[in-house]
Amino acid sequence: MQNAEFSDEPRSEKIPGFASDVHGKPVIDLDAGSLYAFGHLIRSAETLVLDQFSKGLVSGTTHTCLGQELCQMAVVRSLRHHRDAVLSTHRNHGHFLTYSGEFLGLVAEIMGRKDGVCGGHGGSQHLAYRHFHSNGVQGGMAGIGVGLGLSRKRDGDGAIVAVIVGDGTLGQGLLYESINLASVWELPVLFVIENNGIAQTTSTAETTGGTIEARGKAFGLPTWRFSDDHPDFCKQVEEVTHTVRGSGGPGFLVLDTMRMGPHSKGDDLRDDAEKEAMRRRDPLARLGDGLTQDLRGEIERRNEQFMKALAERAEASPKAEFEEPPLHIFKKTRVTQKAGPVRGDPAGKGNVRQSLNSALRQLLEHSDKTLLQGEDLHDPYGGAFKVTVGLSSDFPGRVISTPISEAGITGTAIGLAMAGFRPIVEIMFADFLTLCTDQIYNHAVKFPGVFADIDVPLVIRTPSGGRRGYGPTHSQSPENLFASVPGLTVVYGSHRHNVGQLLMDATMQWPYPVLFLEHKLLYGEVQDRGEFKILPPDEKDIAGDLFPTLVRGSAEPDITIVTYGGMLPVVETVAEQLEQREEVSVEVVAPALLSPFPRRTLNRHLLARPRIAVVEEAHHDFGISAEILASLLEAQYKGRAIRIGTPPVPISSARTLESQILPDEDRLIDQILTLFD
Repeated sequence: MQNAEFSDEPRSEKIPGFASDVHGKPVIDLDAGSLYAFGHLIRSAETLVLDQFSKGLVSGTTHTCLGQELCQMAVVRSLRHHRDAVLSTHRNHGHFLTYSGEFLGLVAEIMGRKDGVCGGHGGSQHLAYRHFHSNGVQGGMAGIGVGLGLSRKRDGDGAIVAVIVGDGTLGQGLLYESINLASVWELPVLFVIENNGIAQTTSTAETTGGTIEARGKAFGLPTWRFSDDHPDFCKQVEEVTHTVRGSGGPGFLVLDTMRMGPHSKGDDLRDDAEKEAMRRRDPLARLGDGLTQDLRGEIERRNEQFMKALAERAEASPKAEFEEPPLHIFKKTRVTQKAGPVRGDPAGKGNVRQSLNSALRQLLEHSDKTLLQGEDLHDPYGGAFKVTVGLSSDFPGRVISTPISEAGITGTAIGLAMAGFRPIVEIMFADFLTLCTDQIYNHAVKFPGVFADIDVPLVIRTPSGGRRGYGPTHSQSPENLFASVPGLTVVYGSHRHNVGQLLMDATMQWPYPVLFLEHKLLYGEVQDRGEFKILPPDEKDIAGDLFPTLVRGSAEPDITIVTYGGMLPVVETVAEQLEQREEVSVEVVAPALLSPFPRRTLNRHLLARPRIAVVEEAHHDFGISAEILASLLEAQYKGRAIRIGTPPVPISSARTLESQILPDEDRLIDQILTLFD
């Protein structure tokens, strides 16, 4: 057996015939007997899973790698650094078993049993084990792989990252964003294309223009192409991983293979002649045919006994159940790194832009794990709204101007966060968050939500809102879309909050993904608490103390106006006019935290109020105001209420048209006064 770079400590054997390193990774030699033995184990496990499905012991779906065992083993078996990472896709079992050796963990996981490697939370497609992660969204892990690659490069420890996809993923734009980023930043990331010639049921020859290799070469990546039926296939692949590790840069590896089984369980529509040709080609069977009869028989008998015992243990494992069904994903409410105060605190000695810039500066000074990413952040430009001015000059290499790749840089930040960094991403306009949605909705919040002990301390900053004449795709307020994402923390401060402190706490004290919204018109506003006071948070409201709700005005108001973000200056003017012209006592409540919704704090304060108006700049159908009022209604609110926002139409560019769409002082007063009819 070869020495593994994982560790020089003694290794144990948990799989018959194979030693494992101290982390449990099987050590698979290049001789035909070792390769056949482990490949046969993978095939036996896949056959077992399909048999269990036919018996009703597996629900949902599963995607086996029958026929692709050597292909799935080759790259992973050659990764021997203890921080090498593997990011896989829905067809991941061979990768996972080669990386972890957790045969029982895989089978039990697919069966939904307690002994599953993820306790039944991930199933067949979503697996996590040390530096192995898979997801069922095609190409969705590519950007995360870039982030992990950037972390390995910055740490300088010689580890590399393998991003493995199938040829059906070659139509996904995120894959190319990720390859470009890895190329531009010269990251140790190997992109592996398992080319089995078919997506679900469609031949990829019908969906892929040009050649696969040309895609890697177009981005300047060293490119290789091998077939898994070549006698020296695994050796060829190992040489590629050594080359990538030695260069410290990216690579592009195409592996020709054939999937002998269906896409999932029974959807194989290929004709019998094609299936027979694949069986004749079968690289694993050919490898076995080259062994002596005695050796092959010994291997297969040993594997059969192992799989029989494994099946019994998996079936005996209790079904996965929650001790108590969770209400949210938040298990931790703090991290160990304490964010210090922003210079100039208390608020009032600068504007919102300066407070944010000061916070970013202190974060960069306080923690070398803080990295800023976004388009045009460098000096002298400093970002579209000048929040990062001066930072790239003072912190070279840690303020990174990126290509226009919103999904790619969001994925990169997820990978960095998983590796222990504190990434802060600036998306130039909040409207562009829709390009990041898959990475937020299907990836960032899923890691801490599904897998134990995985933190994703990621902050996405973005300017939001209208009133600048920017038009339909640069003026929107999308917080209502993102506040509904389970596990995503949405913070929207105002000029009355200490926004710099909010940003520092979101970065250093909150181990979950945060969307940090900043209204464009507030950047120039003086940051000043004024007469506002912090509303004491309910201890059961998650993060309510980190991202506080402010309140000012009468203790026994005629009307309470709840608003946030860029609407607060407008509402303050409205409150003043109501008090002066209508002799109405007004209270203003301004939360900074939109999700997780500070339900108990707001309900406790608002339930006794006779009239409530909730004002937002976003399209208020299905919005924040609807959630606030629904929560009050569920708590038996007896007063009168109204929600006011933007109608569900595009925001026009002409300032005259825009002003007729977005809520203004006159319309707010008119609608609020209807509560007194």
